[in-house]
Amino acid sequence: MSLRERLQQLPRHQKRLIQVVADVLLVWLALWGAFYLRLGSAAQIEPLGGHAWLFAIAPCLAIPLFVRAGMYRAVMRYVGNDALLTIARAVSLSSLLLVLAIYWHGYSSALVPRSMVFNYWWLSLLLLGGLRLLMRQYFQGDWYSVGLPFLGRPDTAVRVAIYGAGSAGNQLLAALRAAGSLRPVAFLDDDPQLAGRIISGLRVYPRGQLQRLLEDTAAREILLALPSVTHARRREILARLEPWPLRVRSVPSISALSSGQGRVQDLQEVDIADLLGRDAVEPHPELLERCIRGRVVLVSGAGGSIGSELCRQILGQEPCALILLEHAEYSLYRIHRELEQRLRQSGQSIRLVPVLGSVRDPRRLLEILQVWQVETLYHAAAYKHVPMVEHNVAEGVLNNVFGTLYLAQAAIRARVRHFVLVSTDKAVRPTNVMGSTKRLAELLLQAFSQECVLRLYGEPSVEPWPNQTRFIMVRFGNVLGSSGSVIPLFREQIRQGGPVTVTHPEITRYFMTIPEAAQLVIQAGAMGRGGDVFVLDMGQPVRIVELAEKLIRLSGLRIRDSLHPDGDIALAFTGLRPGEKLYEELLIGDGVTPTDHPMIRAAHEDFLPWASLCQVLAALEAAVRSGDVPLIRQILCQQVSGYRPEGGIVDWAWLQRQACETAG
Repeated sequence: MSLRERLQQLPRHQKRLIQVVADVLLVWLALWGAFYLRLGSAAQIEPLGGHAWLFAIAPCLAIPLFVRAGMYRAVMRYVGNDALLTIARAVSLSSLLLVLAIYWHGYSSALVPRSMVFNYWWLSLLLLGGLRLLMRQYFQGDWYSVGLPFLGRPDTAVRVAIYGAGSAGNQLLAALRAAGSLRPVAFLDDDPQLAGRIISGLRVYPRGQLQRLLEDTAAREILLALPSVTHARRREILARLEPWPLRVRSVPSISALSSGQGRVQDLQEVDIADLLGRDAVEPHPELLERCIRGRVVLVSGAGGSIGSELCRQILGQEPCALILLEHAEYSLYRIHRELEQRLRQSGQSIRLVPVLGSVRDPRRLLEILQVWQVETLYHAAAYKHVPMVEHNVAEGVLNNVFGTLYLAQAAIRARVRHFVLVSTDKAVRPTNVMGSTKRLAELLLQAFSQECVLRLYGEPSVEPWPNQTRFIMVRFGNVLGSSGSVIPLFREQIRQGGPVTVTHPEITRYFMTIPEAAQLVIQAGAMGRGGDVFVLDMGQPVRIVELAEKLIRLSGLRIRDSLHPDGDIALAFTGLRPGEKLYEELLIGDGVTPTDHPMIRAAHEDFLPWASLCQVLAALEAAVRSGDVPLIRQILCQQVSGYRPEGGIVDWAWLQRQACETAG
């Protein structure tokens, strides 16, 4: 065990005793030095003679003041500017008291020059403050910032440059020096007035001198300490850094820092939203709270990516109660625990009810909606993974179509005011079962919206029910970081050394962040009058291969291909998966009108009357129960506009049954 480690492990009272003894010795040294500088000879200094009273009283005056000022409560590793100011005040006051002591003592045979006190003051500042700064560097193990590399540990830490020399950059620098795993070597900043200056021991390089920074410092990483800049600005910075062989990481956003969900030293990989350069539009508060504040709200699929974010956003609008409906136990436990913690921190008195249940259980759904008197419902429960649903067609239909049917009919019977369906761009001219089932779910709600009184499916003997529920559908593309998203897969493949797999060189997708999508879903739901299909403005589509290339480069690695055989990570094209198409669309037709929100548009889509849909549902239910996948696809092709399946049937159960029949 090193001396530094042994000192750090000493009990607190022993550390304080060592500090007090050291300060007494430094006070004596400062007093002796003050005499020597004034008198010019050690022969006239009498620490054990005529000046003994002065050497005795100086620490007696200084140490109590140091204790009172809290100098012995500070942790040496984190001594900063505040501690140095405290030392300056304590030393100044002790020097004034020493002047009074000399005045009261009066004439002495030993010479005590009055100017000696001034020397004592600045020497005490230098010795006491300097020792603490040196000890801080010693305990941090980083002597480089004070120009003493021969005293530091071996230079094995990764050398990093910090982009941003502001307050966040300096906080990050202090945290990195305390941790010791990374070695800060320079600042990089866009402010021309800071170029060439030294901040906290590091030189500031302008953005145009990145090549020189790398040559001077041999930095291997860039840490973005820019928590408050926009995504568009971060995209510009990342585009400038991308050509260089540097790994890029960043501190959390200003919203995460202010909410306590992140710390400056919590470095994270580059947010894919920064690469897209898309800045979210500020939400309209009146739309966010219109269907939520003071009401009982239910979210189905509450443990999923979109469902959980909807719950977070809803909680901020202060509903009367929030019902979390989820069929996966662990997912429900996780989101319930997170929301409970938020409520404790905020002090809100919102009732939070976790409910285990499936949207495929109509009796359970009706019981939940009636018991809790739900007023607003967000339906996010669905199977969304395209290849998985292609391999399990019947389950996809049961969950996405009949689950929506049962929940919508329960909402009508329980007189729920607002029903918002979270839909997808894959419902537009789909090439897969998932997209076609989501479009059929939209058709169901569109049909319900046209009926003031209707007979519910599966209950022909019951009298017609009055329909007082407004059904709204919100359609959008991929969300960043959702379950099944390609971005986490790319990061994992890069960590494992590749290859990074992309299905097709030309495949493109629309992207949006989960918080932005959830906010827009809530706002769109508040604008609907019934039967509305809202489409979110997803910006420009992005080629997936370009995202993969950017992630590789910003990880400090090079792409390996035929032109660069010595690269680090290869790209591999695996071919389109079952049901996957190259391009996604948001509209079936051309009819679209703007709304009060710049990011939300209203689509005008064709729909089927409820009586016709009941016949479709009956045929579809019979096909699902018999496991007749070809018939299911045929029904979907007939009823969903533009549905053109890509490739043959890949349903596992159907393929196995066919194989057994052929073998038999």
